[in-house]
Amino acid sequence: MCRNIKVLHNFEPPATEDEVHASALQYVRKISGTNKPSAANAAAFDTAVAAVERATRTLLDSLVTTAPPKSREAEAAKARERAVKRFR
Repeated sequence: MCRNIKVLHNFEPPATEDEVHASALQYVRKISGTNKPSAANAAAFDTAVAAVERATRTLLDSLVTTAPPKSREAEAAKARERAVKRFR
């Protein structure tokens, strides 16, 4: 199960619907403790993912900042550098 939900705010271009969905799915998986719900819980799981997606999009659309937008490539390079230092 993924332990990392990525920052989606202040990127150029803005977060895509796929990125928002993936983050919502990670969040619901983490708090529910399951990667794939049982058939009995699938509807509740899907409803929760959709609600988190809506809340995430509302939040991202409402946030304001004066900082310049971040680059996904630059942030990925920083993450790789941190991983090299961490897992030497």
